[in-house]
Amino acid sequence: MKPQVEEVEDDLAAEEENKLINEVRQRAHRTCSFHNLIYFHFSIPRSTKLGEYRGQIDSIARQFIQVGCLRKKNAPYLYDVVITHALDWPSLTCQWFPDKESPQNKSYTTHRLLLGTHTSGQAQDYLQIATVQIPKRDGPASGGDKIDSGNYDDERGELGGHTIPAAPRIQIIQKINHAGEVNRARYMPQNPDLIATKAVTGEVLIFDRTKHSSDPEKGGVCKPDIRLVGQNREGWDKRNSSSPTTKVQAHEQEILAVAFSPSTPHLIITGSADKTCILHDIRVPGRMLHVFESHTDEVLHVAWSPHSPSVFASASSDRRINIWDLSLIGQEQTPDDQEDGPPELLFVHGGHTARPTDFSWAPGKDENWTVASASEDNVVMVWQPTMRVWAGDAVKIDENELEADGMEGIESVPEASGSGKGKGSANASQRGQSMDISASGDD
Repeated sequence: MKPQVEEVEDDLAAEEENKLINEVRQRAHRTCSFHNLIYFHFSIPRSTKLGEYRGQIDSIARQFIQVGCLRKKNAPYLYDVVITHALDWPSLTCQWFPDKESPQNKSYTTHRLLLGTHTSGQAQDYLQIATVQIPKRDGPASGGDKIDSGNYDDERGELGGHTIPAAPRIQIIQKINHAGEVNRARYMPQNPDLIATKAVTGEVLIFDRTKHSSDPEKGGVCKPDIRLVGQNREGWDKRNSSSPTTKVQAHEQEILAVAFSPSTPHLIITGSADKTCILHDIRVPGRMLHVFESHTDEVLHVAWSPHSPSVFASASSDRRINIWDLSLIGQEQTPDDQEDGPPELLFVHGGHTARPTDFSWAPGKDENWTVASASEDNVVMVWQPTMRVWAGDAVKIDENELEADGMEGIESVPEASGSGKGKGSANASQRGQSMDISASGDD
């Protein structure tokens, strides 16, 4: 029994260590918030004794220099919602559950996220479920918030939701013991209570979350309801295990991500270490319909929007999550817009300071364009680009909201000629502003 007690003590010590590190992060984030999209990454050596952490918290936060930080009034120009939360450990997986609660007379809706842990063997790993409170956007009658420059919360470092209680917007409500890191977790579409995970051993573990308590069992024993073993080869057409049915060279380097279009079955997007995403038509093998270029590092993950058939997003090691719109391919651009990227690049989320590990589009129609993303520095973000970006001419902008000096640190972008497809010059200008801000954090 003694070794087991020592292991538990080590786990508790490691968790306490990470809580202290995250306390440093949280204070530093308040110094220069996520929504300004400009950070300076810092770390504390693992060799530092636990007793020394608290003494370093204030000093590190003070040294978290705000060189070039944009003023908080710029956040509403880029986002309608941004929520950030520092987990105890990084999560390599992130997925919205399909359910949603909308309490009456409350200013928020409650959603659930599927997460995991990656402790690198320093503590017990878990499959985790979290709740997320998202501020309503139905207006004052429903208790929802109005997004404007004064609606930025300095203390929380968040945009929107002043009427939501001060408790964390993202809270872990269930932990299930897992054997090693959770490389990926996805729920069964027909029954979200059944969750499959990819373990570090190569096994696939299936859990019925209703059979597990909210708190993990003591001792760290992993008890999946089903354990799938024996996988030792790549996946092919099961009718012919010796070779794939079709094989073409899609990229110059290895393919790291792939996603079928949910609305057009013959379209597929691939992401590669060659820094590009490519649109393919599987009816014509080897034919590349379009190459999406903007990332400066390998593309790790791609996912189509469940609401807009022409929209998908890509996450890269360059710490950016790009949103693309196929309907904008070939649209005429002004010279200034051309400098910001191709016309199909709709939005760049530059809020992460470390490599994104996963992201997920929210499934509900009311949360259209809302995304959850996780990164290697323990951070989970829930964000939605401003309607001025994706709704285009459908959004009427009050001239009183526009300040003479424009966005702080952002050069004004001339209106584009031509009406386009309803996305128009307002959207093109906004995309340029987003690009400028996110790119500022590279140095």
